Amino acid sequence: MRIEIISGSPRQNSTTLRVALYLQWLFTESGNDTGLIDLREHHLPPMEQVFFSPEEAPEKHRNLATRMFAADAFIIVTPEYNGSYAPAMQNLFDHFPKQQHKAFGLVTASPGALGGIRAAMKLQLFALALFGVPSPFMLIVPGVDKKFDAKGILIDAAFQKNIDVFKQEFLWLAGRMAAATTPV
Repeated sequence: MRIEIISGSPRQNSTTLRVALYLQWLFTESGNDTGLIDLREHHLPPMEQVFFSPEEAPEKHRNLATRMFAADAFIIVTPEYNGSYAPAMQNLFDHFPKQQHKAFGLVTASPGALGGIRAAMKLQLFALALFGVPSPFMLIVPGVDKKFDAKGILIDAAFQKNIDVFKQEFLWLAGRMAAATTPV
């Protein structure tokens, strides 16, 4: 199963990237084919066209398009911006067709005490609007700067239990969906 983690903040000092790096390591260590799409590296213009295949994407975005089409499941990691998710992350998905029959793991992170919970609620609706299936077990990361260091290493060992539940439930959902959509 191919999982793409979307680090949804384009900010150079993104604290949510810390969580995305850790999840990439964790899911890869568990034997999953796990990529990380860091939006700081992909500067998509505001949505002008939908790419219906990697070949339709402009050359500079072709590798990104190939990865988006190859993904069996997505994990979105986003900060909370004004009570919602990162606009750059939505702009990424707006460039591609609906993600029908794909599982979505939803992760929000914030230095604040609520961990982006308002963004998480809107992310559920966003995943459904993409025709994806969001895992109800979201990962909400309050005090992200105190839980992960700048290199994506978990520094608050007590938080691992939350991560383990998120991982287990996401993999259950993604595995069932991938099996159901695999041609026989």
